[in-house]
Amino acid sequence: MKFVNVYEDSERAKAYAELEFPGTYSLAYRDLPQIIQTHVLGKKALDFGCGTGRSTRFLKNLGFEVIGVDISEQMIQKARARDPRGDYRLIADGDLRSFEDSMFDLVFSIFTFDNIPSMEKKVTLFREFNRLLSKEGRIINLVSSPEIYRHEWVSFTTQDFPENHWAGLGDVVKIIMKDVRDIRPVEDILWTEEGYQKVFLRAGL
Repeated sequence: MKFVNVYEDSERAKAYAELEFPGTYSLAYRDLPQIIQTHVLGKKALDFGCGTGRSTRFLKNLGFEVIGVDISEQMIQKARARDPRGDYRLIADGDLRSFEDSMFDLVFSIFTFDNIPSMEKKVTLFREFNRLLSKEGRIINLVSSPEIYRHEWVSFTTQDFPENHWAGLGDVVKIIMKDVRDIRPVEDILWTEEGYQKVFLRAGL
């Protein structure tokens, strides 16, 4: 099955722009302030895959100077409309070459890698993240576990997609977000902890 990034869509972007931290999302973000306070030195951050700016605003509220980047023009437009003083930039296919080496203390990526289909692309991006980090810089990459695609949640449903249960590494899985008005299925790429360990090894992290 060919993977299509569903977020390059005006209706999807409009719905996603209204999403904050309801239900299951509150759990995903709950521990991040403490993790960041404990492990991150400095206040310059790159929010990779910022979407409509929710995660960028989250970092700004923690005192960071943030640049949000995304491949979706629709998402960037919504981010700028919601946060006119924010720094949101459209990038082509994850191209980060416009940023200088060692310019960020934190590279933040929240659920973005759920939509990156290949091992090779993941490795390339993590190598770029490493290049962009300051000497004591950190990467925080929050991703969905395989379990989210096989059970029911406050914010998600997968009951219409039994094929998710036998999906393997790199396969397309489907999920419906219950906290937005656009209830069309989202297509993600199933990845595992072991799969990310291989990515990190290949990326030299």
